[in-house]
Amino acid sequence: MSHEPCTFIIFGATGHLARNKLLPAMYHLEEAERLPDKTSIIGFTRQKINDDAWNKQIDDILDKHARGGLNKDISQKLRTRMHMLNGDMTDPASLKILKEYIDNNKSISRNLIFYMAIPPTFYARVAQALSDAGLTNEEHGWCRIVIEKPFGYDTESAMVLNESMHKHFKENQIFRIDHYLGKSMVQNVLVFRFANLMLEPIWNRNHIDHIQITHSETQGIADRAAYYDDAGALRDMLQSHLLQMLTLVAMEPPATLDAESLRDEKVKVLKSIRPITRRSVNAHAYRAQYAAGNINGEKVTGYLSEQNIPDNSVTETYASLKLYIDNWRWRNVPFYLRTGKRMAKNSSVISIRFKHPPQQLFRQTQIEQMEPNWIILAIQPSECLRIELQVKKPGLEMDAHTTQLDASYCATGSTQLDAYEALLLDVIENDCSLFLRYDEIHHAWETVDPIIKAWDTQQDYIHTYQSGSWGPDDSKLFDREDQEWRNEIDN
Repeated sequence: MSHEPCTFIIFGATGHLARNKLLPAMYHLEEAERLPDKTSIIGFTRQKINDDAWNKQIDDILDKHARGGLNKDISQKLRTRMHMLNGDMTDPASLKILKEYIDNNKSISRNLIFYMAIPPTFYARVAQALSDAGLTNEEHGWCRIVIEKPFGYDTESAMVLNESMHKHFKENQIFRIDHYLGKSMVQNVLVFRFANLMLEPIWNRNHIDHIQITHSETQGIADRAAYYDDAGALRDMLQSHLLQMLTLVAMEPPATLDAESLRDEKVKVLKSIRPITRRSVNAHAYRAQYAAGNINGEKVTGYLSEQNIPDNSVTETYASLKLYIDNWRWRNVPFYLRTGKRMAKNSSVISIRFKHPPQQLFRQTQIEQMEPNWIILAIQPSECLRIELQVKKPGLEMDAHTTQLDASYCATGSTQLDAYEALLLDVIENDCSLFLRYDEIHHAWETVDPIIKAWDTQQDYIHTYQSGSWGPDDSKLFDREDQEWRNEIDN
């Protein structure tokens, strides 16, 4: 792994992402002594702000976000790495000033990481301006660019964005970040599957009944009305985060854990997803919008009453899908995915339900219906890895109840690492295992494109669900009556 010094240039350094994620992540990497010596951080913004003003803002930001309280020595050490420049990031003349600043300052590394903490509509223009200013030239050091989702709004726009980025950057220079993949429990899915030999023989259509992947949030759209009403739950969460989790659960063992082998197997899963035709969209997808309700005892308004949301909006705040993977391992096993805002709890969980055991052995006992086994992989807010088994109840009668085997801690804690810390370190070390290759994005968009197009033509009505509930009644998606959403880790 490379531990060369580098220079982070953060475009949009005073924005929401930089303040709430990137700068706190840099602080914690500094605290863990993981930032290479002579690494610099340059903020670039349109705002007229100098180093002193930025440093004061940084103190306020870190005071809110530092785990276990702010260490003044660490924040001071971090501030010595930081510089602030003002200018127009889409203007080559402004970026030439940035280039001169780097070239003329011998303490600043020529290994450059451009972090686009800006709206995606600016990506192509900034990439062009960087090229025109001579900042993408790798003559005196390497160059990498980090971009955040959404990577387009459908298959066609993703292709256009990709082509515009590739005019100035090679594929191995582009780090498409999905912060979900930086969460330790998501990575634990790989360890759980491939480091435990006893699971492999049962991880297939012969033993697994169905798989559920849920991401629920209690919060509404907050101050993201302009973005969210244009995107909706399907684009915002399901096409990216949830499909990524599906690939990790469903993929074949890669030849090695290097980036390309891992991503090759994920792409194979996405390519194997059974296409959803325009005719079958309603049988495979459901959408709804939150209405007024109660969250943790507080009354909250419905989506249409949120600030800057049009009265006639049919943007979905809840989306659920049923997908099939047509390969040898998963043929005819349904994968149920759902995401929603203003739901009962904050939760990201993968729930794997096994088939019912044969009943004949227990037909003359009090065990009328044996409960199926489950494997629960909870991602957030608590990390949990749990297997549910049936055991005999104490006593003379032949009766059974569910017991739980916890294979990892099921607790929230201040020691949990933020995903951005791991991912920023991966960019420095040129490890793209947890970043998305373009063909992953392309096939993920192809999966949901028919749904997007169908919903775009259905502008007259959308189902609603009460805020604080577990969403609308979308039970029509399930293949059988004994399948239903598992809402709680503890059933």
